[in-house]
Amino acid sequence: MADPKGFLTTPQQHAERRPVDVRIRDWNEVYVERSLLPIITKQAGRCMDCGIPFCHNGCPLGNLIPEWNDLAWRDDWAGAIERLHATNNFPEFTGRLCPAPCESACVLGINQNPVTIKNVEVTIIDKAWENGDVTPQIPDRLSGKTVAVVGSGPAGLAAAQQLTRAGHTVVVYERADRVGGLLRYGIPEFKMEKRHVNRRVEQMRAEGTRFRTGVHVGEDITGQQLRERFDAVVVAAGATTARDLPVPGRELNGIHQAMEYLPLANKVQEGDFVEPPITAAGKHVVVIGGGDTGADCVGTAHRQGAASVTQLEIMPRPADQRPEHQPWPTMPMTYKVTSAHEEGGERVYAVNTTRFTGDEHGNVQELHLVEVEFRDGRFQPVEGTERSIPAQLVTLAMGFTGTDQANGLVEQLGVDLDARGNIARDQRFATNQDGVFVCGDAGRGQSLIVWAIAEGRSAAAAVDAYLGGTASLPAPIRPTDRPLTV
Repeated sequence: MADPKGFLTTPQQHAERRPVDVRIRDWNEVYVERSLLPIITKQAGRCMDCGIPFCHNGCPLGNLIPEWNDLAWRDDWAGAIERLHATNNFPEFTGRLCPAPCESACVLGINQNPVTIKNVEVTIIDKAWENGDVTPQIPDRLSGKTVAVVGSGPAGLAAAQQLTRAGHTVVVYERADRVGGLLRYGIPEFKMEKRHVNRRVEQMRAEGTRFRTGVHVGEDITGQQLRERFDAVVVAAGATTARDLPVPGRELNGIHQAMEYLPLANKVQEGDFVEPPITAAGKHVVVIGGGDTGADCVGTAHRQGAASVTQLEIMPRPADQRPEHQPWPTMPMTYKVTSAHEEGGERVYAVNTTRFTGDEHGNVQELHLVEVEFRDGRFQPVEGTERSIPAQLVTLAMGFTGTDQANGLVEQLGVDLDARGNIARDQRFATNQDGVFVCGDAGRGQSLIVWAIAEGRSAAAAVDAYLGGTASLPAPIRPTDRPLTV
């Protein structure tokens, strides 16, 4: 145990965010650089090293949280990163982007504020990079087996790194022009600067992983060709089919999917554009969808100089405290104020969009909505609550309905789909086609980054066993867990 009295004497403290009026003028991460170092060892000391560490179960990766909390408190940063990397390939990603279900499961959280596990995690990995403790892990020998990984998001990267370290020759195919998937183009720079992705990719290149960007699997190379060229194929292409909003006026100019809008803003930071083709500058912006992607649109619109920003959500406003029907140690649905929400805008709950109207040039000008309540198994409009709000840019951030079937990959591979439109797989991440595996959102459906990395690691263990490997790769999601396909 780190500090035996830490949970009694040390109050919870989070990383300091830069002032709003400063940070909305740039695209740098919202936190004050290195602000965690003076406080984090004491925060790690709040960990009680519980006899049953529920944080392990709360984390899909099974992170050894009490162990690296103790090591961080003792200022043993080399030991801390060794324990952290034992279960997590990319803690700099999860430490910045994960909603931290581990903290919801923290035993201290029963009657106090939980340990700031996420802040400790990101400090450990940032110190490791700074101290030179993150180095390529090159396999002792090659197996002679080859694996294609389709998609370079967190699931694909995790699977590729594990399989490369096991000695297999791994090629990662990415249809975008840069590696990273949604990490690269879906996550705004103010939440995670892309230098974190870049240096991890360089580590993987040094280990032997090969990357092929700008290759659209299903078009530039077919699924059949992949199966002929490689001993195994891992599909980690994500769940990229966005949910649409089929209401009158949807065809008007200025209404875009969030994943049309956000990547263009990120491409400006990469130097591809001076100004994005879709911008919120001077416009009344409406974001439909109250989740993290919606918040990303809100923060992006602020930085682009929107005249106003309104975020709509069909669900009622969540409670401030843990609801009774979501008891500890489950992850509760509570009201969250992200950095983007701190920066301004209005959040409107329990409303549904009924139609859009535009000007004579076909540009959207107004969004019409109505308040709703849940009755008889669906959302019903509340009579007399119809109104309209100005909307010159609308982003749809309502989630995703499954993996992309339009590019031909699913058909070419001959893999089955489940009832939700995801690629079906068994408990060992294997599809109905021999040698073809699936992990991440492509098989699980839209989920968290921590689940993507856990699935990538687990799928890598299954592929290694299929190829006759002897590396005994760790698998956070065991074959004995609940069935993966509904």
